[in-house]
Amino acid sequence: MSKTFIVARREFLSRVQKKTFLLTTILLPIIIFGFYAMIIYFSIKTDSVLKIAVADRANLFNGNIDDKESDMEFKFVANQTDEALKQQLKTEQYDAFVSIPANATLMEPGGVKIITGKTIGMVTQSKIERRINNSLENKRLISLNIKQATLDSIQSKSNITFTSIDGDKEKQNVAGIAYGVGMISGFLIYFVLFIYGTMVMRGVMEEKTNRIAEVIVSSVKPFQLMMGKILGIGAVGLLQFIIWGVLVFSLQLLLPLIFPGAMEQMADGGAMQAAGAEAQSGSSAMIAGLMKSLQEINIGFIFICFIFYFLGGYLLYSSLFAAVGSAVNEDPQDAQSLMLPITFPIIFGIVIMTKAVNDPTSGLALFGSLFPLTSPIVMMGRLPYGVPAWQLALSFALLIGGFVGTTWVAAKIYRTGILMYGKKPTWKEMWKWTLRKV
Repeated sequence: MSKTFIVARREFLSRVQKKTFLLTTILLPIIIFGFYAMIIYFSIKTDSVLKIAVADRANLFNGNIDDKESDMEFKFVANQTDEALKQQLKTEQYDAFVSIPANATLMEPGGVKIITGKTIGMVTQSKIERRINNSLENKRLISLNIKQATLDSIQSKSNITFTSIDGDKEKQNVAGIAYGVGMISGFLIYFVLFIYGTMVMRGVMEEKTNRIAEVIVSSVKPFQLMMGKILGIGAVGLLQFIIWGVLVFSLQLLLPLIFPGAMEQMADGGAMQAAGAEAQSGSSAMIAGLMKSLQEINIGFIFICFIFYFLGGYLLYSSLFAAVGSAVNEDPQDAQSLMLPITFPIIFGIVIMTKAVNDPTSGLALFGSLFPLTSPIVMMGRLPYGVPAWQLALSFALLIGGFVGTTWVAAKIYRTGILMYGKKPTWKEMWKWTLRKV
């Protein structure tokens, strides 16, 4: 075990002490935070106000369009032709103008045109159209002696709640947060298995190609060498995740200081308006509900399970990747052909996970969360919804058993493949290596 620790320590330090490790570990969260801050900045930036002239020749709006948003300004102009208004667009006095013909009516406002002086995006066009249509609807209600309060009471939605068979109330916001947390956690495990698994494979291939492995195995058993590389690179990945978590959490705390009231402005401003939000109180209530739902999900328990499935899935797949790296020679195409049976379960796991987050109690979701080759991904998608203790314990046990089994198979392949050169390997040949008695 001491020799395994020495190899793991060497693998860990050789990667941590590189400048690329520091750059990717520290700069990546900062870059992500920078993009996040830019999105928030441009979402709440309201310096540009769209000036729109309204030539209401039919007097449909009586000189007033409801102006609840600060990024648009409607100004009614009288006795001006479209040609005159077009000249004002060229001089940038207005950004656009609305032309309403004299024969238009509230019930049939045909012939309404919006002429723009510059290119306007699809979202802005829909906002202008929605504003005009909403004002027209209000005018129609008034003309029919229907008050807005009466219409709101007719269109109000019924308060429907979902409850489980035990009588526990299920909240829609909680389901939405669980969906997001499950998808993010599953995809993180998915990327971990690919990135760090291939890192182990490339490390083994480099040592075999450079003939360093021949020198090392003279004093270290092949199994100790393989486990040392797996544990060392796994420790690097775990350290990266811890540093990323601390940095992201710390940078997240800076957002309220850099952008005071940013989240409220985003909800009430461009982001929610583009989605069709209509009321500030509704947006604030939604945000409050989401924050409360986050508190109801056991994030701490999910994080602990994430660490376990991160380590279990990595150890299981990295042993297989190490076996492939030991079997191939200098040709990377040989490694790609041998990787297919290993990567297929990972891809299959992400497919099952996308189904499991929508139906976490289905038979397919249960199978995927118990089968060791897919459980690290699928179970992370199910955990935010709540998983019975016996299923979680069985998944843990099967994953540990799967790691022991794959490590035994990989060690057999590694012992023979690390010292074999010149012969193109196949899975059939590698399986024969596992049946040899040492």
